[in-house]
Amino acid sequence: MRIAVGSKNPAKINAVKGAFMDGSFEIISVDAESGVSEQPMSDEETIKGAVNRAIQAAEIAEADIGIGLEGGVQQTPFGLMLCNWGVLSVKGMEPIIAGGARIPLPEEIARQLVNGAELGPVMDEYAKKQNVRKNEGAVGIFTNGQINRSEMFTHVMKLLAGQYEYQIGQGKKTV
Repeated sequence: MRIAVGSKNPAKINAVKGAFMDGSFEIISVDAESGVSEQPMSDEETIKGAVNRAIQAAEIAEADIGIGLEGGVQQTPFGLMLCNWGVLSVKGMEPIIAGGARIPLPEEIARQLVNGAELGPVMDEYAKKQNVRKNEGAVGIFTNGQINRSEMFTHVMKLLAGQYEYQIGQGKKTV
């Protein structure tokens, strides 16, 4: 079975590999467009980006399964929260959706995002590092390394893989 990940980001690719470790899957990564803003500012926009990436990845790679993983933020009464969503797409089935951990972003980061900045470059400047989004991610910085971006997306991937296995076990058919 062939699985296409709609991203070249190592944190996302490693998350997919972590959920499908039995080796019976060929996992490839492709550049897939999210079709949403560079910095998704709501759960809805972040989910839409993940759906778009999953569908496009499967199409580009002619894969059995497409995976879209998207990070974003969501405004809440408790501040701007980091969020991440994933989608598993199989032709003939409704997309399977799962979300992950949330933590509030510091006000100085949140303010920049609300004013139009993208989290990746903001985090590089804040942490004085390069490619934070491809490594520990904002979650790694703000949890003092207790969890990194790949682990956060691995959790989402396990939620997706588990739902997929359950649905297949319940006799849901693909077209």
